[in-house]
Amino acid sequence: MTENDAALRTVAHNVRAARVRAGLSLEELGRRAKVSKGALAALEKAQGNPNLATLVRLADTLGISVPTLMQGSPEGRTVRVTTAEEIAPLWTGEHGGEARLMLVTTGPAPVEVWRWRLHPGEEYPSQPHQAGVVETISVTDGQMTLVVDGTEHTVTAGQTATFDGDSPHTYRGSGAGPCDLIMTVHLPPGPA
Repeated sequence: MTENDAALRTVAHNVRAARVRAGLSLEELGRRAKVSKGALAALEKAQGNPNLATLVRLADTLGISVPTLMQGSPEGRTVRVTTAEEIAPLWTGEHGGEARLMLVTTGPAPVEVWRWRLHPGEEYPSQPHQAGVVETISVTDGQMTLVVDGTEHTVTAGQTATFDGDSPHTYRGSGAGPCDLIMTVHLPPGPA
C-alpha cells in the first residue's frame, strides 16, 4: 500500500466516523457540504481523490479541522521529521504550483502548517472558514497577491500577512517567478 493509499484510507475512516458521530446520513452531509452523495460514498470507501476544497467543506460542515480528517493514529514518537516530498499535495495548480499540509499540532486550539508554491497567474480561491480561524502567510521567496473580502494585498519575500479566515480569500502568484510561502492556520479551540 502506498503512502497516498494509506492517507486516503485514514481520511475515509475519519469522514465516516465524524459523520456518524454527527448523526448525518450520506445524503445530508453531502447536501450541507455541497458534495455529491456518490462522491461522498466513494470517499468513505477510500476511492477517488478528494481535492482540498472538498476536504475543507467536509471539515467545516462536520465542525472539525482538515488535519483531524487526515490524522491517523498516533505513532508514539515525540519527534517526527518530514520532507515535502513525503507528503502528497492537496492542491496542484495548472502551472505546477502546489499546497502541502506539512504539520498539525494537537491540543485544544490546533495549528496547521502548510507549504505553498504559486506560479505566476495561479490562484486558489478559498471559501470562508469557521469563525475564529486566523491565517498567517509568510512569503519566503517571490511575490503573491492575497485577496481578502475583495481587497488585494501584495505580499513579497520577507513579509507576513495575517487575517481572519472567515471571509472569502484567494492566494494568487503575482510575481515574475514562483512564490514560496509558509501558511499557518490557527483553529479556534474545540468544544471542551
